[in-house]
Amino acid sequence: MGIREMLNAINDKKKELREFLDKNDMEGAKKAKGELDALQAKYDLLKDLEEDALNTVPKTPVGEPKDRKAEAEKAFAQAARGLFRNTMTEGTSADGGYTVPEDIQTRINEYRDAEFSLIDLVDVEQVSTNKGARTYKKKSQQTGFKKVGEGAKIQAGNTPQFERLTWEIEKYAGYFPVTNELLADSDANITQVLTGWIGGESRATRNNIILEVAKTGTAAAVADLDGIKKILNVTLGQAYKTTSAVVTNDDGLQWLDTLKDSDGKYLLQPNPAEPMQLRLCAGATIVPVKVIPNQVMPSDVKTASKRKIPVIIGDLKEGIKFWDRNQTSIMASNIAAAGELNAFEEDLTLFRAIEREDCTLKDKDAFIYGTLELDDETVTGED
Repeated sequence: MGIREMLNAINDKKKELREFLDKNDMEGAKKAKGELDALQAKYDLLKDLEEDALNTVPKTPVGEPKDRKAEAEKAFAQAARGLFRNTMTEGTSADGGYTVPEDIQTRINEYRDAEFSLIDLVDVEQVSTNKGARTYKKKSQQTGFKKVGEGAKIQAGNTPQFERLTWEIEKYAGYFPVTNELLADSDANITQVLTGWIGGESRATRNNIILEVAKTGTAAAVADLDGIKKILNVTLGQAYKTTSAVVTNDDGLQWLDTLKDSDGKYLLQPNPAEPMQLRLCAGATIVPVKVIPNQVMPSDVKTASKRKIPVIIGDLKEGIKFWDRNQTSIMASNIAAAGELNAFEEDLTLFRAIEREDCTLKDKDAFIYGTLELDDETVTGED
C-alpha cells in the first residue's frame, strides 16, 4: 500500500470512528481507534522511508545506466538555481520560461492527485494545441419508421444532428517565495518543495475551474430524498441513471448519513464490493455517493440560520469536459518584487508557475446542480 492509499485508509478509518461515536457505540469506537493508531504508525514509517529515499542519491557503478529519477532531479534543481533562464516554451511570452520535463511533470501529477481532485469525476482529454473543437452527435428523440402501404411513397426519416464543442486554452499562474538557503540544499529537497507546491496549486486551480463550470449546469432545489430520486428517475432518466452519482460535501454527507427507512435502517451504506465506497440505497434507487471536502466545495452560509449545500446529481463525465494542454512552465527571479515581498531585500527567490487548460460544459442534460437548504443545526448537530 502506497502513501496515497494509506492516507485514504486513514481518512476512511476516521470517518468510521466518527460514525461509532455518533451512534454512542464505544466498543466499536475503541476498536476503530486502535486500528487508526496502527494505520497512522504505519503511514509515519512509510513516509520516513520515502523521504530517506528522496534525500539519498545512490552512487551509480561505472558502466551502468544512471538513475533516471535522480538525473531528472539534478537537472531540475540546477535549472532552479539558474532561475530557469533562456529556455523558451510554446505559448509563453518573450521573457522566457522553463518547460517542465516529463519526469518532473510526473512528480507534479503525483502531488496533484495526493488529495481530493475533481479531475477524476469529469471527462479529461489531452490536447496539443491552444484551441480547437470536437464534433458530437446531438441526442434526438428517434420516432421509428412510418408504416407504408404497398406501392406508397416512403416518408423521410429524421436525420442525425451534430454540434461542435470548442475549447480555448487559458493561462493560470501563481508564485511563491523560496529562501536562498533552500536553493543551496540537496537536489531532492529543492525538487520536492517546488513540485509539491506546483502540484498542490494545480489541484486547487482545477477544482475551482471544474466547480465553476458545474455551477453553469441546470440548477434545481433538492428538498428531500424523494427529490433526489425524482431527479435520477425522471429529470435525468434512464440515459444517465446507471452512470450517475450523488456528489456533495461534508455537510451533505452529514444529512445523507441521517436518512433512515421505515425500519430505522440507515440508507447510506458501504458498497459490499468496495467497502470504502458509499452508496445511497433507497428502494429501487441505488446510487454511488462521492464526498468532496467542505474546503473544496463549500456550502453557502451567508444567511443567518440557513445553509445551502451543493448536491450535484448525475454523470459528470458526460456533463463536463476538461481540456488539458499538459504544459507547465516556470521561471524565477531573485530581484523581483511581488506584493509585500521583495526578493532582493529579503534574500529570497520568487518562483512563478504557469499551466494551461480549459473546461467546458459538454452535456447540460447529464447532471443537475442541486441545492439542499437546511437549518444550520441540522447540519452541525448544534441546538
